[in-house]
Amino acid sequence: MPCTAKRARKLLEAGRAAVFRRYPFTIILKAESGNQTQPLALKLDPGSKTTGMALVLEGKTGRQCIWGAELQHRGPAIKLKLHARRALRASRRNRKLRHRPARFLNRTKSAGWLPPSLMHRVLTVISWAKRLGRWTPLESFSVELVSFDSQKMMNPDIQREEYQKGTLFGTEVRACLRHKWDDKCAYCGKKGEEVEHLVPRSRGGSNRISNLVWSCRKCNQKKSSQTLEEFLAKKPALLHKIQEQQRASLTDSAAVNATKYRLLEELRQFGSPVETGSGAQTSFNRVSQGYDKAHWVDAACVGDSGERVTVQPLKPLRITCMGRGSRQMCRTDKYGFPNRWRTRQKVFFGFQTGDMVRVEIPAGKNVGIHVGRVSVRATGSFALATKEGKKDGIHHRFFLALQRQDGYSYGL
Repeated sequence: MPCTAKRARKLLEAGRAAVFRRYPFTIILKAESGNQTQPLALKLDPGSKTTGMALVLEGKTGRQCIWGAELQHRGPAIKLKLHARRALRASRRNRKLRHRPARFLNRTKSAGWLPPSLMHRVLTVISWAKRLGRWTPLESFSVELVSFDSQKMMNPDIQREEYQKGTLFGTEVRACLRHKWDDKCAYCGKKGEEVEHLVPRSRGGSNRISNLVWSCRKCNQKKSSQTLEEFLAKKPALLHKIQEQQRASLTDSAAVNATKYRLLEELRQFGSPVETGSGAQTSFNRVSQGYDKAHWVDAACVGDSGERVTVQPLKPLRITCMGRGSRQMCRTDKYGFPNRWRTRQKVFFGFQTGDMVRVEIPAGKNVGIHVGRVSVRATGSFALATKEGKKDGIHHRFFLALQRQDGYSYGL
């Protein structure tokens, strides 16, 4: 079972356990023990850019979140790479194969097909569910089916007994605005508190999401019944920024809505119970218990089991999808013509790009101890990506491998 840092340290010092993985830090016992497990649930808060994950222990004293992580997807990067590949192939076809007919109408898609940039989100979450299932005794899953109700956001005057009134009324819109403005006031940048209308209701403004921003109470009262142009007449840069932000599409909400049921189907293939919950319920559970907004905290508060859960002040693990490189035979210029040769060798001096390493440098501009993700070169002078920034020109003899590359970058 997951244990405290103190107990893990004692097991390692006594030689009864060994380090199995560094990220997330996992130990393995050297001798078989009895079946001493407790119910453990993996709870997920799927997002377009970041998915929150939390392990919740069902103990004698109640539910307790014992581990959290935030998984950052690379869907936009995949989309850009596919666009670049399509442009290069179209250019090559136009130069060399103009006699060949176009193929855009003779290919079919299987049932339930999703674009690679969206399917990546599903497969990455499932991959981590399988990993955590190997390292911990998981017994159940909880997943948030929807983050934002786009119908409610686009048509706030929806009828049918006004299905969202009551305790959860307006929670979807508030959650959307907090996410869109990063929980900061659109006018001053401080912590936001309430919904504000760009065109006041007294002057014909609506409750549509395009007319709403997240604001602090002071700015909301100061703006009063002014329009956005009147209030920011002396701040044209801020006015332009808010107008650009308001023109942003609901791409993120659409991505979550397109993948939610596919993720639910994949989780059910594990054969364990799967609990579901709405975005409004998650937000209500978190706010009623007084927890700050975070993806991994939202994951712990998903569903009915999130009504009473103890969230300790943990440092969540930041997992960033980096990929495993490409299979390009050569590099190309912006027009698609080959201009550089690319080696097929990936391992240099025992290291590969993506390895998590520890570096202890005795002198020089990079003096000190650093931990991060390495980028290798054939010359033996490597680069290191750390939370403080990129450090370049480090000799390979200073590197100590902590964990071999697995397609992700890690940090706290």
